[in-house]
Amino acid sequence: MNRKIDVTELALRDAHQSLMATRMAIEDMVPACEDIDTAGYWSVECWGGATFDSCIRYLNEDPWERLRTFRRLMPNSRLQMLLRGQNLLGYRHYEDEVVDRFVAKAAENGMDVFRVFDALNDVRNVKQAIAAVKRAGKHAQGTICYTVSPLHTVEGYVKMAKDLMALGCDSLCLKDMAALLKPQPAYDIVKAIKKELGQDTRVHLHCHATTGVTLVSLMKAIEAGADAVDTAISSLSLGPGHNPTESLVEMLEGTAYHTELDYDRLLKIRDHFAGVRPRYAEFLSGITGVETEIFKSQIPGGMISNMESQLKQQGAGDKLKEVLEEVPRVRAVAGYPPLVTPSSQIVGTQAVFNVLMGRYKVLTAEFADLMLGYYGETIGERDPEVIEIAERQTKKPPITCRPADLLTPEWEQLRTETLGLEGNDGTDEDVLTRAMFPQVAPTFFREREDGPKNVGRDPEEAAAAGSSANPVRTPIKYRVTVNGTSHSVAVAPA
Repeated sequence: MNRKIDVTELALRDAHQSLMATRMAIEDMVPACEDIDTAGYWSVECWGGATFDSCIRYLNEDPWERLRTFRRLMPNSRLQMLLRGQNLLGYRHYEDEVVDRFVAKAAENGMDVFRVFDALNDVRNVKQAIAAVKRAGKHAQGTICYTVSPLHTVEGYVKMAKDLMALGCDSLCLKDMAALLKPQPAYDIVKAIKKELGQDTRVHLHCHATTGVTLVSLMKAIEAGADAVDTAISSLSLGPGHNPTESLVEMLEGTAYHTELDYDRLLKIRDHFAGVRPRYAEFLSGITGVETEIFKSQIPGGMISNMESQLKQQGAGDKLKEVLEEVPRVRAVAGYPPLVTPSSQIVGTQAVFNVLMGRYKVLTAEFADLMLGYYGETIGERDPEVIEIAERQTKKPPITCRPADLLTPEWEQLRTETLGLEGNDGTDEDVLTRAMFPQVAPTFFREREDGPKNVGRDPEEAAAAGSSANPVRTPIKYRVTVNGTSHSVAVAPA
């Protein structure tokens, strides 16, 4: 029997987030939407992750309007987003009513599939969001963040899959954000989930391509019974991104599996983004090949570049090797959390502090909270000595409850504060935008009427007579944090 494999296309979200710092503007996506809509994908990932932040911070785009645009231009597609559970799209836990309202508004504006994850794989932190998705009548996809440690086992992943399905999830996703999932574990985990939960349990696989082995992992997962895989059109693939959509189609030819994707449409999508990509050259990742050392360090490429930047700012660029060696030790002390936003940043920054200032002489506020349980539970026991340091530094006790249970209702206060900001439109969407990004939203509200800023540049035209395809006529504003103090900086055109 020839079994159909469903495909989720990542070009409109994770592909450009991984390759070009989430800078792609909506105007560079719109021309591809018709072909994407009719190519035969199971879903189109187009929202969530870092796109919301990037829209208001860099592009002067309303992310809600971006979602409505995709809904209008792709009427035949399931639109999909990545949601950080109780963190939504921000960087802290939100009270339950805020989670409920965000999910309801996302569904109302056109979202169909919610891929919900928690950075620590703490199922308590996704329960509220999944329930909200079900109330909205949309597809809830419970997500397992894949990582490797002495404590992570096939049996443990199967248990988490059971816990997620017990919450009412419509499908599961095994999410490999660092390209750590080798072919045999991919086969073993998917096979075990299907055996324990039933063949009708829908399993999706999301892999990055950084280590060079995960196209094989997709194949092995398919052989084990995976129902769908994520890919990115080839012109926005590989490096720290994902495996190419066309390569998946060709790989399955002559096997017992097929995708039913329209190859002619794929080539049109490929050609469009091949033309767009050079406009974002200044944002492209420096990782162009394969980085197999990630298997040993467990450190995603983007995390390495961030730590390198931190060290150079402190005049300690020569300490990178020490920091890379320190990261796995910090991760063990913290109970082996998966390294994904925000845990990757928290562990990485603490490793930098340890190397520069002495081991655990100073804890970042976020690492202290991680040690005390304010992000949730980790798979392993956290180091008691470091927990004591965190208690002394923060004057807060360790907790074992769901972190959001400690939060008091905040919706009315958020609404009142937002309505007092210049340029807000009085909608729940604006309240949610400001709730997630309180420092960035006020500037965005004031400047929203100026219209989107396409940061992509035509490299040839930019070089000619100092012009560009999108000339900068007004200062570009940034918010920069130096030694804990936030500064507003405007960079004027030359």
